[in-house]
Amino acid sequence: MKVLITGAAGFIGSALALRLLDRGDEVIGIDNLNDYYDPSLKEARLARTRDHSAFTDIRIDLEDRQGIADLFAQYKPDGVVNLAAQAGVRYSLENPNAYIDTNVVGFMHVLEGCRHNDVKHLVYASSSSVYGSNTRMPFSVHDNVDHPVSIYAATKKANELMAHTYSHLYRLPTTGLRFFTVYGPWGRPDMALFKFTRNILAGEPIDVFNYGKHRRDFTYIDDIVEGVIRTLDRIPRPNPDWSGDHPDSASSTAPYALYNIGNNQPVELLHYIEVLENCLGMKAEKNLLPLQPGDVPDTYADVQDLVRDVGYKPDMSVEQGVANFVAWYRDYYQV
Repeated sequence: MKVLITGAAGFIGSALALRLLDRGDEVIGIDNLNDYYDPSLKEARLARTRDHSAFTDIRIDLEDRQGIADLFAQYKPDGVVNLAAQAGVRYSLENPNAYIDTNVVGFMHVLEGCRHNDVKHLVYASSSSVYGSNTRMPFSVHDNVDHPVSIYAATKKANELMAHTYSHLYRLPTTGLRFFTVYGPWGRPDMALFKFTRNILAGEPIDVFNYGKHRRDFTYIDDIVEGVIRTLDRIPRPNPDWSGDHPDSASSTAPYALYNIGNNQPVELLHYIEVLENCLGMKAEKNLLPLQPGDVPDTYADVQDLVRDVGYKPDMSVEQGVANFVAWYRDYYQV
């Protein structure tokens, strides 16, 4: 299969590209290598894929409408995995326009590219952030998610709506994946695990929001990639039982699907930090702070649909996952 990955220099994109290349797929990877965080880490991730003859590395912005149209027309991918996005809940309070430009305008260009070039399946990254003010646990893809609490979450909800429209109008098969707090080797420096590790090793305090009481469904990178590949290989079909009288958010009369990909085992932040301290052999100095605007207290993924349809459930323990990250961090940064 020829697969186009947007955000191929990113945390998830680079790991996915390696897995697809290893199984024999051709990968066209696009990224703009922006400076939201250290571009040298993105370059290092890309270096892992450049040795593969079946990998094509392209620099382009998703906001470049004509450039994206030309790229789709030239490469004619069978499948597309859209992982490029302006990430980060807290940064969306500072620079909301960046989220509209990449996550909404850019995604529109991807949809148009798929529509006009006979793409067989579009898989795209959504986020657990779309659950916003919801409090019923675990979060289900069948629940209403009309109350986002950050512009980042709103753009991800918009992606789901835009994808459904294209599935309905043009019969483009689309699958949205709501990722739950992804972590692991080669991760993002703006994420808590990366920041905590850096500060603890430097003897500096860590900022612990919501006084460490919130829970997250931390999901290991390899589990995320496995879920992406399994859903990519399963093209969604219309749900013959769908009814407008009782609309189901996760399916449609169109070839459209939504899945949670989460570890299904929420962990309190203070325990997560304790696991990290054990792996580092050092104690953290904690700066306890209230819940940040845009954050939610807890996330917990219902993954029954993922298990039912693709036979997969993430299962990496945080103890092993954090240990793997620390080993990578020490090696990469020579700490």
